[in-house]
Amino acid sequence: MENNNQQQPVYRERESNFIQAPISVGEWMTTLLIMAIPLVNIIMLFVWAFSGNINLSKANWAKASLIWSLIIIVFYAIILLIFGTILAGLMDWTY
Repeated sequence: MENNNQQQPVYRERESNFIQAPISVGEWMTTLLIMAIPLVNIIMLFVWAFSGNINLSKANWAKASLIWSLIIIVFYAIILLIFGTILAGLMDWTY
């Protein structure tokens, strides 16, 4: 008798409201069009990331986009602070 020490994966259904159907090309085209509209894109990222009835892939994509946006904003703030300090130090403030 063969001793099989490998465990079989256990698949459990997630208790969530996420829709698991694949996202169509048309829906991705609409998503990218919405992302091209200023301010609406930010609002929709939050809706897609934290709404309960959005496809899991789209929700994860929206969360990743929000995280990358935050990283970029922090990076630009640090760069602005560094160059602003350098510029202020180089300027002659005496009249």
